[in-house]
Amino acid sequence: MAKHLDLEEQEQLDQIKHFWNQYGNLISWVLIVVFGAFAAWNGWNYWQRTQAAKAAALYDEVDRAAVAKDADRMQRALADMQAQFASTTFASQAALQAGKTLFDAGKLPEARAALAWAAEKSSDDSYKAVARLRLAALDIEAQAYDQALRMLEAPVPKSFEPLVADRRGDVLMAQGKADEAKVQYQTAWRGLSSRTEYRRLVEVKLASLGVDVASLTPTTEVVR
Repeated sequence: MAKHLDLEEQEQLDQIKHFWNQYGNLISWVLIVVFGAFAAWNGWNYWQRTQAAKAAALYDEVDRAAVAKDADRMQRALADMQAQFASTTFASQAALQAGKTLFDAGKLPEARAALAWAAEKSSDDSYKAVARLRLAALDIEAQAYDQALRMLEAPVPKSFEPLVADRRGDVLMAQGKADEAKVQYQTAWRGLSSRTEYRRLVEVKLASLGVDVASLTPTTEVVR
């Protein structure tokens, strides 16, 4: 009986050896690939967390410069952010913040450069849209009306379309094209939710052009 069991065990062992000789290398390589991918994934996540923490710390420096109204410090911090963390949302936020701070400091070319970077390089379409709206506002102030209209031609997320229409209306008003501006303001009013304060501002603009918003048919209400 014992001998019979020994023969069975030997046969099973031979089968295992045969299987391993046939598939052992393949199994080993599969395990190497699986565990290697797992290690790489963990490493990537760790790197991402580290980069995010560093970007957040640098953004704090941008924010402090804004609070202190220190334009030179702001420019240095923004340059570091753009050089090291250009693909992060922190960089886009920093560029928008810098645009405002530099504009308030009277550094218009620098403000435009910061906003232009966000409009072109941001990884988020919403930040791009905000940057373009602000650039168009700078163009209106500089009486560069055609340039402002070109700035507003780029596609934007749907939620920004009413804001673009409103800014386009501002450009047309500055050009003395009241009828065309009225159309844009009406488009903006229809696209904005009645729960947004911004819509009240558009109503004031329409009222100044003799338009009673009660006569306008709003589009389907969208919560924003």
